[in-house]
Amino acid sequence: MERRFQVDKDFERQYKNFMIEYESLGHMIPVENNVKSMDSKIYFLPHHAVMKGDSVSTKLRVVFDGTCKPSNGNSLNSILGIGKMLQPDLFTILVKFRLNRTAFSADIQQMYRQILIDQEDQNFQCIVWRESKDSPIREYKLCTVTYGTASAPYLATRC
Repeated sequence: MERRFQVDKDFERQYKNFMIEYESLGHMIPVENNVKSMDSKIYFLPHHAVMKGDSVSTKLRVVFDGTCKPSNGNSLNSILGIGKMLQPDLFTILVKFRLNRTAFSADIQQMYRQILIDQEDQNFQCIVWRESKDSPIREYKLCTVTYGTASAPYLATRC
């Protein structure tokens, strides 16, 4: 990642802005003590950027990879419960959409990031990050439902 930052300064700026915003909104918090010294189980998620050149609002989005397998062979997604399918299929949505004279639709910005995760479960959503190669590497916990995890769709629609 840092090699790409050296080559592409616009990429670096967008990635760092994303991470700074993520922390300033309280969607990730620094871990006070070293995570390895904690008594509970932990999981570190790798992260990378997805670029959308045609996007008007957000050209760069940081993705946390719940499918990545660490040395023990189990990805976070392979051990998470995914919950029931709560959303109706597309056909049902379209049929119901046509039943009434008026229809409402909405786009919820950063839907997953509006839902907090229980503090005990935040240990399963840790990341490492540093703003520059001169800064020390810090450990963070992600505090909200994380896009890219198997349980995210269920957690976002269960209410």
